[in-house]
Parts: sequence; structure tokens; C-alpha cells
Amino acid sequence: MAEATADIGLIGLAVMGENFALNIADHGYKVAVYNRTHEKTKAFIARENPPGGLVGCETMKEFIAAIKKPRKVIILVKAGPAVDAVVKECIAAGAEKDDILIDTGNSLFLDTIRREKEYANQCKFFGSGISGGETGARFGPSLMPGGDPESWKHLKPIWEAVAAKVDPKTGKPLEGASPGKPISGGVPCTAYIGPNGAGHYVKMAHNGIEYIDMQLICEAYTLMENLLGLGAKEMSKVFEEWNNGDLDSFLIQITADILQQQDPVKKDDYLVNQILDTAGQKGTGKWTSDSALTLGVPANAIAEAVFARCLSALKDERVKASGVLKGPNAKVSGDKAELINAIKDALYCSKICAYAQGFQLYAAAAKEYNWKLNYGEIASIFRGGCIIRARFLQKITEAYQKDPNLVNLLLDPYFNEAIQKGQTNWRKVVSLAATNGVSAPAFMSALAYYDGYRAAKLPANLLQAQRDYFGAHTYERIDQPRGKMFHTDWPEKGRPQAEVTGGGGH
Repeated sequence: MAEATADIGLIGLAVMGENFALNIADHGYKVAVYNRTHEKTKAFIARENPPGGLVGCETMKEFIAAIKKPRKVIILVKAGPAVDAVVKECIAAGAEKDDILIDTGNSLFLDTIRREKEYANQCKFFGSGISGGETGARFGPSLMPGGDPESWKHLKPIWEAVAAKVDPKTGKPLEGASPGKPISGGVPCTAYIGPNGAGHYVKMAHNGIEYIDMQLICEAYTLMENLLGLGAKEMSKVFEEWNNGDLDSFLIQITADILQQQDPVKKDDYLVNQILDTAGQKGTGKWTSDSALTLGVPANAIAEAVFARCLSALKDERVKASGVLKGPNAKVSGDKAELINAIKDALYCSKICAYAQGFQLYAAAAKEYNWKLNYGEIASIFRGGCIIRARFLQKITEAYQKDPNLVNLLLDPYFNEAIQKGQTNWRKVVSLAATNGVSAPAFMSALAYYDGYRAAKLPANLLQAQRDYFGAHTYERIDQPRGKMFHTDWPEKGRPQAEVTGGGGH
């Protein structure tokens, strides 16, 4: 058997796997690589020669033998049964109890919790979220590691080396990396999240935030198109301008780029106009919404973004319905520049609410799964490399640095002031969307969340009365201590209410 020379191994040479392997090798680490189809491994090795070097392996046994102990093995395959199959194959090929098998796919955090327990006597199973797409994987992603703290000690130098870097003062991403010439200096966009599934949970909710971020931008686009009659080129300039201010982000930047791309087939049109309006999804937004429902967190805007994609998938139904279901004709008068500014304010206010929901979800999960999450640190590792990277995240980092126990981002002075400045325009835009029949569910649900969260009294008192009426589920009284439950025999007038000590849910 050949001598173990590789510092780390990677399984799965699809686009993300290849790019991540090259990123690691660019930082001087020798990487053993394995793919189920060996021809792909051979082609990859023949094509690339990064500084640290690559070790192509034909069999899993050869792959495991090529890595120095304790072995560090990155698994980048499709989430689900494929991960378990690869772990078992690694163990069968000689992986040992102290070897660290790192799942960097988009796995459900509950699977990560299960796998850590299931394989505890055979290896150290570790979950790490990765965000940034293929470019991030190649030149610096955001990495969200979660698992055994001792395993993290072995991974930390590599993760910190290959992660995206941001300026320590401004939090802005450092750019300019190229093959063989990675970024040096700066603050790495990675930090230990917590035990077992914490890393994958943070990545999952990151993706949920990504869903709503994208939906809000799409709603700004459709409002400008339908209410103001702007074309793709004009909107591209608007998004470019927005990217120079508080909305500066990767998603705003690529939106500006997308909108100015001319169609290669119909050269007199823009590509965005030729793309079918049916959105795909891989499930992480749904998982985030499921978790919010399970934990009782009002992440309605995130869920609305998932439902918006579901609605978009009903293309044939929508086309038929458009000829039957009538609404108002979009007609807006007024200064165009003022309306564009109003949409910008609505987008920023809605974005604040969306992130507030995401971080509320983190807090609820930390309590449920006994994790000690550092919310400011989580925001800080999103500042570079990941899809939701934005100037805005520096403000979230600072908010939690000032108050680690902040219960909601809306209560931070900066974000509170931003909402106060923008909410008149926000309400104006939501009203215009409703009165003109333009679907803007994310803007509307974000505003509903804000108004609900700031309400000292909600109509849940009537709801509790309804539940008690039909199901004897009991209710609390405003003039009695919390937790003391009451029931009324509602159908018969004049009956005295009966004090009770407990009640079921419905």
C-alpha cells in the first residue's frame, strides 16, 4: 500500500467538489480525490495542477489509504441516502474511529444528528454547511461547521484558510483571488457553530433567508415592470444604483447583471424576458418553513417565499386562470423616481423583517436542540462567500455585538430607525400592489409580521374563545396570572364559568 501523503480527502467530483478541492490545494494542502466514476477523477487530475497537489484514487480503499491520520474526508454528494452509502463505503474501506468524515452537502440537520450517533463507534461524523455556489467553492465560500469540538480542532486551520475573507474594519468581502493565488489576510467567513446538526441547521435557515431575499427582489422587479412600465435595461440601472447603497449585496448585483443580458436567440430582446416563469427548489426553504412551524416561530415571510415558488410552478393553471379571473388594470400615476425610491424602501424594510425572522428561528432552534449559538458570529460569516452576502450583514453583526441577548433585530436601534424612515413608502408600495392587482406576497407578509410584532393586542383573544367554545380548550384571563386556565360553558347563557387547571391544544 502506498504511503499516506494527502492532508485531506474529498469524495464527489461534480462542479462543487472539483472547485472545493482546488481551493484547498491552492492553500498548500495535498488533496486526495475520489469519484465513483474513475474516468472523471483521471480527467480532473490530468487537467489540474494546483500548488498543494492532487492525489487521484481509483478505489475507495486506495483513497482512504492515501490520507494521513486522523483522516479528514470531505463528502460532497447529493443529500440523502447517498451520504449514508458513502460513509459506509469509507468505513468498509478502512476509515477508523478517529477519522473525521465531513458532510458538506445540503443535508437535513436531523439526518446529521442521527448520523453522528449512528456512526459514533466507527468514525467522527461531522456536518458543515457550505455556501457560495461553484465560484465560492473555488475561491472562498462561507463555511458553517457543526459537530464534535475535538474534530473541529483538526479542521479549523483548513476551513479558515479556504473560507472567504472580509475586511476586519468594514466587513466587506476581499476580492481578487485567482487559480493558485488565494486571498491572504482578512477575517475568514467561518466559525464553529455548535455540536451535531448545528452547522447544517444554520445553513438550512441561511437558505430559507436566501429564498425570501430572492423573492423580495423579484417582487421589486415585477412592481417596476407592471406599475411603472420599466424595461429590463432600465431596471438593471436601478438595481446597479441600489447596489451602491444600503441594499449592496451579491443578489442585487447579479440581478443588475441578469437584467442587462441580451437574449442570444432573440437578439432584440433581453434574456430574462425569454425565461419561463416557473421557479425550481431543492427543499431547504421548505425545511426551514417546516422547522419554523415545528418550533412555533412566525417566519411567515420565509414560508411565503416558498409558496411563491410553488405558485409559479402552476404555470398552465395560471395561464388558463388569467383568461377567467379578472382584477384591476394596473395604473399608477406620479413621479417615477419617487415610486422607484418607495419600492427600494419597501424592499429594505421587508428584508429587515425577513432576517429578523431567520434569526428568531436560530434562537428557537438553539433552545430546542441545546445549542449555544453566537448570532453575531453567524451574521459575520455570512458577510462574504455566501449567496446572501451583503453590506446589511455588517449591521446585524454589530447589533449582536452590542447586545448578544437581542431578542429581535427589529428592536436594534439601527434597524428600528431604518424601519421608521422607510415604512411610509413600504405601506404605499404594498397598497399600490394590492389596489393594482400585482402579486407581492413577500412584501405583504413582511409588513404583516411587522405590524403583528409591534401590536400589544392581537385578535387571538377571540380565537381562544372560539377554541374553548367548540373544543373546551380553555383560555387565560387578562386579570389573572399567566398559566391560570378558565373554561366557559358557552352555549347556555347565564351559566357561570368554571375554573380549570389545564387544557388541551387544537
